Amino acid sequence: MIHSHGYAAMKAKGALEPFAFDRRDPGPSDVVLQIQYCGVCHSDIHQVNSEWGPSVYPMVPGHEIVGRVTRTGSAAKKFAVGDLAGVGVFVDSCRTCAECAAGQEHFCQSAPIWTYGAPDKHTGGITYGGYSNSIVVDEAYALRISPKLDLAATAPLLCAGITTYSPLRHWKVGPGQKTGVVGLGGLGHMALKFSHSFGAYVVQFTTSISKREDALRLGADEVVLSKDEKAMQAHAGSFDFIIDAVSAPHDVNILLSLLKRDGHLVLVGLPPEPLPVAAFALITGRRSLSGSMIGGIGETQEMLDYCADHGIVSDIELIPIQKIGEAYERTIRSDVKYRFVIDAASIGG
Repeated sequence: MIHSHGYAAMKAKGALEPFAFDRRDPGPSDVVLQIQYCGVCHSDIHQVNSEWGPSVYPMVPGHEIVGRVTRTGSAAKKFAVGDLAGVGVFVDSCRTCAECAAGQEHFCQSAPIWTYGAPDKHTGGITYGGYSNSIVVDEAYALRISPKLDLAATAPLLCAGITTYSPLRHWKVGPGQKTGVVGLGGLGHMALKFSHSFGAYVVQFTTSISKREDALRLGADEVVLSKDEKAMQAHAGSFDFIIDAVSAPHDVNILLSLLKRDGHLVLVGLPPEPLPVAAFALITGRRSLSGSMIGGIGETQEMLDYCADHGIVSDIELIPIQKIGEAYERTIRSDVKYRFVIDAASIGG
């Protein structure tokens, strides 16, 4: 076994504290990563607080993981010792269902094995995530990381990046299209960067006018204050595509009214309560309301390669693990530009 160190929540809403545990020894197809950086996703907070149903403790969160390969199994071919690698939201799947066969492992019909808080078929316990100094994963579920990218700022691409890249690619956002991004946080700022890079005309919607200059810096062609009814009405019926990255309660019917005929509104945020949708908002103009979550291994690798070729990473604040409580509080207040990333060297061990 590999003795590891991390930070864990021992109970719902409990403060994260130092936690020693064992990782499995690498099997034939496994790789061992020395974790260097791990992003802090808002979903970590939801799960630590047991807000998405009962969580299992102790919980070592973290699914935006980048590091360096230190050991490989006897049959591993994808990685060599010294390579940079990443681990995202899941670390395995059934590999036999139609979704896995289609490269959509995140939709595995038996449910993927999530990077933390899921049953671990290797140990009989639960999986532990990236708020730690090492991780062992089958190389088929690890991602290649280009040395051209800032490694710390690459970590959030493993969740926030693929969560926004996937729907933009699926709905073929590109030149000649008018695209809206709702919310300018960890997800929204990546949606803005990708939409701009793909060649769309991008309008950033925000509730805070103080974010205008940042939105323009990140690639917005226009910024609209969503509280301004007149400004919103000026865009009625003009969008091909809108990606909604807001996880707080909000009126999606207003956003649907901004779409052209056959336009798409895609949810990637996770509001805590169901969002009321008026039938007329959909049938008028044959508009579509859809959802999207992360992406399969192949698409995630495609996204990372695209980012390496186009110099795209997240805007981050780098923190030691000892400031994770403060980071959680600021994330809840949306007081971060735009993703916290843990420097795993601060974990020790």
